Amino acid sequence: MNGRLLLATAGGLGLLRPAPGTWGSLPPALLAAGLASLGEYAVVGVMAALLVGGTASSILLAPWYASYFGRTDPGEVVCDEVAGMSLALLLMPWAVDGADPWWPLAQSGIVFLAFRVFDITKPPPIGASQRLPRGWGVLVDDLLAGLAAAGVGWLVLLLT
Repeated sequence: MNGRLLLATAGGLGLLRPAPGTWGSLPPALLAAGLASLGEYAVVGVMAALLVGGTASSILLAPWYASYFGRTDPGEVVCDEVAGMSLALLLMPWAVDGADPWWPLAQSGIVFLAFRVFDITKPPPIGASQRLPRGWGVLVDDLLAGLAAAGVGWLVLLLT
């Protein structure tokens, strides 16, 4: 598998069936939950790196993956899901001092589910953002879904 395909498909996760977008969204959630015990900076650092990497891959590889898969937004390309999910998790609090040790896993799960709902249903303005040119249309809907998912995560946090 070539390097561009690995980046665009998040290490090949986008090639899994069914639901490649769900597979591509999963690594940031699992990493955030696992890294939370190391502290907030560990989660923030890794999520920021995944956000930058997923964003860069979505934009810079857009001409290549559109040609390779024959579609401008192929389902196999999940680097945009990595970016959107990482943004959502980056915006959450990860300090766990004295907190329930299961909370990071629950928090990751809540944000993951919210992200998938927003990414799949694409309510306004998320759906409209797909009309942006080139890789921006592929990426921005996931970033907006990530913002919405973070909002749900914060709402749940404030209500508990």
